[in-house]
Amino acid sequence: MREARVYSEIVPRTMPLAEMLAKRPKGIIFSGGPASVHVDGAPSIDPAVYDADTPILGICYGAQLIAQQLGGEVRETGGGEYGRTQLSRTGSSVVLSSLPEEQQVWMSHGDAITTVPEGFMITASSPGAPVAALEDRDRAIYGVQFHPEVVHTERGQDVLRAFLFDVCDCRPTWTNTNIIEEAVAEIRAQVGTAGVICGLSGGVDSAVAAALVHRAIGDHLTCVFVDTGLLRLGEAEQVEETFNRQFHVELIHVKAADRFLAALVDVEEPETKRKIIGETFIRVFEEVARDISSAGFLVQGTLYPDIVESGGGDNAVIKSHHNVGGLPDDMDFELVEPLRNIFKDEVRAIGEELGLPEDIVWRQPFPGPGLAVRIIGAITPDRLEILRAADHIVVEEIRRAGLYREIWQSFAVLPSAVRTVGVMGDGRTYENPVIVRAVTSEDAMTADWARLPYDLLERIASRIINEVAGVNRVAYDITSKPPGTIEWE
Repeated sequence: MREARVYSEIVPRTMPLAEMLAKRPKGIIFSGGPASVHVDGAPSIDPAVYDADTPILGICYGAQLIAQQLGGEVRETGGGEYGRTQLSRTGSSVVLSSLPEEQQVWMSHGDAITTVPEGFMITASSPGAPVAALEDRDRAIYGVQFHPEVVHTERGQDVLRAFLFDVCDCRPTWTNTNIIEEAVAEIRAQVGTAGVICGLSGGVDSAVAAALVHRAIGDHLTCVFVDTGLLRLGEAEQVEETFNRQFHVELIHVKAADRFLAALVDVEEPETKRKIIGETFIRVFEEVARDISSAGFLVQGTLYPDIVESGGGDNAVIKSHHNVGGLPDDMDFELVEPLRNIFKDEVRAIGEELGLPEDIVWRQPFPGPGLAVRIIGAITPDRLEILRAADHIVVEEIRRAGLYREIWQSFAVLPSAVRTVGVMGDGRTYENPVIVRAVTSEDAMTADWARLPYDLLERIASRIINEVAGVNRVAYDITSKPPGTIEWE
């Protein structure tokens, strides 16, 4: 919706209908979800929504819910469709009007609609979904079994735009300027004249968050960079140089690598790693804040995908992001999160609008817990050095190939519990494998593995094996999201 310049809000299905309608929505969209409409406690919605005279679009589970609640039939097929699927239009349609008769879409469902409710017509099908799209034009209720919101659906944005503009009569007025103005106003209202500290990581999220807060409150902002010891090669020096040059605010550099590594000794479980890092991060900030007058607020570059993946409401916990699920309950700060409802592509656009340099705005995402979630198993200084060196080679070669901006994320992973047999210098080796991961995406909610040229992969593998001590094998991860996540932990 945002990409079509239409303002949208995401609310829980449990919001009372009267409260929902009080927002005077132009349309309502039921999202997809991991549940089956047949299980006990399946997510539902007040059926009165269908009589609210507001257009409705159901996506995947949302379409199945519409069918079930209005008298159609949804069956457990025992099979399902996952990934790229051929969609065939079967009749005229309002929301599919601009689509070709055959096209590739992205499916992710087990159940299937087999009978549509009275008043509905079937407008598309696929090999595993006899009802891949349905609509009741008189009531302005539409449903699609596929996912138009992901980049893997060829003309998905056209479907959403048709619903927004042809059905809901929306206007494309949601712009970067609107986002910035509203964020600045909200920050001023929340913070007032109190002191604020911002955790800088060097990435685009924290940089844009800092820029927004600085625009709102000026010198009341102090930026703090915590070197956790889990950063990439040369990153600490780069962050300090970049932000001293870009921001005319106080920057405090806290070197806390020993503290973080001590807290992570022998810790292997990914969620535990994230929570330890999150809590240690906050404790360091609390200590710094004692020397900053009236610092009662902490700025974080939390994005909407962080909230989704960390769980909440009906959302499954995919992984706790250190600045969401990993934060301690007893921290002394009130959080300021100006990007909390924003996606990464919007953040980059806002960063450009704010005048941030290109090397910050277009830097590939880096997880808050850093290399800790790219080492599978316990964290040790030796393993960190292996991964840093391998990761540096991956990024350096992708930059040299001119592909850095085209790829969402590219990095190395060290599965430290695994050893592989190799032969080097006519002798047997028993060393570490390194996994190379590179994906393309628009917003990190879905991603596809990057089709890197073979000669590039060969250079990366050759350099890692020859230049990084302790590595004798390199593999390339060709898993998309879903079913995998971008990070390994």
